[in-house]
Amino acid sequence: MTTGIIGLLAGVLLPAVQNARETARQIHCKNNLRQIGLAIHNYHDAQRSLPIGYRSDLARETAFGWAVAILPHLDESSISVCINTNISLISPDNDGVRDLSPDVFLCPSDPKLITFELFPEPANQLVPAPNSANPLTTLPSTNYVGIFGNGDADETPGAIGEGTFLGERSIRLRELTRGLSNVFIVGERTARKLPSTWIGTVLDGEDAPGRVIGHCWIGPNRKDADECELDSRHPGCANFLWADGHVKAIADSIDTTLYRNLAKRQ
Repeated sequence: MTTGIIGLLAGVLLPAVQNARETARQIHCKNNLRQIGLAIHNYHDAQRSLPIGYRSDLARETAFGWAVAILPHLDESSISVCINTNISLISPDNDGVRDLSPDVFLCPSDPKLITFELFPEPANQLVPAPNSANPLTTLPSTNYVGIFGNGDADETPGAIGEGTFLGERSIRLRELTRGLSNVFIVGERTARKLPSTWIGTVLDGEDAPGRVIGHCWIGPNRKDADECELDSRHPGCANFLWADGHVKAIADSIDTTLYRNLAKRQ
């Protein structure tokens, strides 16, 4: 009888404890995004524009991501000063920072992946790169990517996305004519389909631009979504940062048209 009661209590209490822990993780995740939002606004105040989504150096075949620019506004100057953006991302002089993932870039609901290996883009898109292929580099992880718009950043010229974080082009908040409270600019992505990074990418890498920015087409957490779309480990939703700085969870069931419109600056 006693064993049965203990089992019954465990069956009732364990889900409650798990739910409470996930609620705490969601709050932590939202706080991360709020900090990122504040850093983005501070950067905009200083530079009169948002950071460039990714800035390529074709001669060096690499690109630095938007989050590098906001590091000083996240109290991460100790990392910022170690990044040399005047040389290749994969230069030995940048080796040390490619192993660092500040906690503010990591959602506690996603199993912690500090770094991941970036492999070359397969010559045949229908055939995955072999596991034996040599990685191009190792990159630090993030769970938060800038919003490129509706089109796949890996297949669309970087400067023509509908969102706020584009390739080779910076956007001003005044260009968000839909209103700052009606446009989200950063969203969640797990390592489940596509590990992402805050620092940048190698241009010949698999889904290279999609490692720092993402697009919104089908909906968050959808199994049929492209790997460069948005997803989270939070049950039934994913967290997003809006251009006015507020953070809100978007349900997996959001209307597709609304979801796509929220990713557009105009």
